Amino acid sequence: MELSSEDLLRLNVLLANDIEAIRIDEQHMTVYGLARGNEARIPLCPNCRPEKYLRLVREMLSSHVLGSPGGYPVFLQRWTRMGQAREAQLDKLLLLGEPEAVIAVAGAAGLSDDLARRAWWAMPTADIARRLLEKDVVVKGRMGQELAAYLVEYLPFETEPLTVIATVRLILQSGLIDTEARGRIFRLGTHRNAYHIGFLDAVPDELPQPLPARDDYAGYRDRLAALVEHGNAYAAFLAKLLDAPGQTFLAVSEAQLQHPVDKYTVAALMDIIGNYFRPARCTAEPAGEIDAALKCTEKLMASARDELKALLEGVPELREEIGAMLTLAHAGERLVTPIIAVTTASGTLLRRKLEPVVNPVLQQYAVLRKTTDAPAGGRSNRRT
Repeated sequence: MELSSEDLLRLNVLLANDIEAIRIDEQHMTVYGLARGNEARIPLCPNCRPEKYLRLVREMLSSHVLGSPGGYPVFLQRWTRMGQAREAQLDKLLLLGEPEAVIAVAGAAGLSDDLARRAWWAMPTADIARRLLEKDVVVKGRMGQELAAYLVEYLPFETEPLTVIATVRLILQSGLIDTEARGRIFRLGTHRNAYHIGFLDAVPDELPQPLPARDDYAGYRDRLAALVEHGNAYAAFLAKLLDAPGQTFLAVSEAQLQHPVDKYTVAALMDIIGNYFRPARCTAEPAGEIDAALKCTEKLMASARDELKALLEGVPELREEIGAMLTLAHAGERLVTPIIAVTTASGTLLRRKLEPVVNPVLQQYAVLRKTTDAPAGGRSNRRT
């Protein structure tokens, strides 16, 4: 079976031009070609079953572009086996009319802004937009804002929380959307927690609707600043926690801990918290259990040295806060893995199952925020 003579002629004419990308509309049996910003359209006239005819079309395109009718899978195997993974090969993949080939280009390390433009034309979907915005060259190029605008419009239709988190993180990259759009998306997080988790991941110190510094921060600012001048990293991080950025991060992330969506978002949130508190980590590896994290903090504070010792001596009134800071540096998915690995619960039921981990974490939050509504069940870092 071969292509109809009419289609074969028109496809050869299309390929003879300076084609940048090809897209196949399977539903309407139409081939589109992009050339110098213009779009060519070829309605197909199948002489057999549509799915078989489309396979013949792709074989013809592959033979012309790659010299083999096997298409993208065969090309990829040969490309990898022969060590020919060169950036110059990527443009060929966009001429095959195969979605998998477009996905491969969107995720390629050698992607350029112009290739991103062609890939987006070939497959304008949310998944492709996200893959493209993972590349710095695209974010800073001509396509960045266009892709971000599309994802902002499509965001309300995303149903998977992890996809929402990833989308929000990507569109919040510098220069992609304006302050008004950021504020609008953040407000939507009141009803969809995943939005706020995306903000926590992307801009933890630049969250909209910032809270003021802790009421007593002014009393410690100068002493902490003096320690920072001597290069004390712990003092710098503690100062941030007591100031507006830290207090805002704590308030927003605390709300997410108290109202979990599902186990996957809880795991992502715990990793985000752990990454935020990484500057306070004193051990090579974080603890795998909350009790171990608390014991590690006790041991560190009992035998404090160098910068930690200087911090404890410089602001002895903040001993509890320093302990909370050190404990939260152990936060991460590993703390909740034993629970979420054996449950399919969500919402309130999931919150109850997570209490052995979440309650002690929230106690540390209460210390840093200087609130009195921490749940029972965790141990404090108070020292007499």
